[in-house]
Amino acid sequence: MKKLATLILASAAATLSVPAMAQFAKAEDAIKYRQNALFVMQQNFARVAAMAAGRAPLDTKVAAESAEVAAFVSKLPWAAFGEGMDKGAATKAKAEIWSDKAKFNDYAEKMQAEMNKLNAAAKTGNLDSIKAAVNATSGSCKTCHDAFRS
Repeated sequence: MKKLATLILASAAATLSVPAMAQFAKAEDAIKYRQNALFVMQQNFARVAAMAAGRAPLDTKVAAESAEVAAFVSKLPWAAFGEGMDKGAATKAKAEIWSDKAKFNDYAEKMQAEMNKLNAAAKTGNLDSIKAAVNATSGSCKTCHDAFRS
């Protein structure tokens, strides 16, 4: 798991070093990028959330690793929501992302802040802290999905 997390973080860091427009030759590339980044984030968050809900046994090492990956990856998808990146491959992104960019960016920043709090809580290994952080993070995700995802 640690090697996988390291590989993901290294790949993401390499990707972040390239300007967004150079990254995405076509809108379809941006859509795939953000969908994949959000998928990796969601999978790691879900692992911690399952432990917090009692659907999986608490493994503090796995929770900490998963929360760290989710927090890091939460920084990645936003470059792929640039101008002209709204049409192409199948997407659930609403047009409001581009027409109300300030609100969308605010929600993205709030989610990232909650992911960072989850990361800190998971490192403590305290189940009550993890539960509280999972609930707050989940709420921030839902707020954005309700407004900007069809």
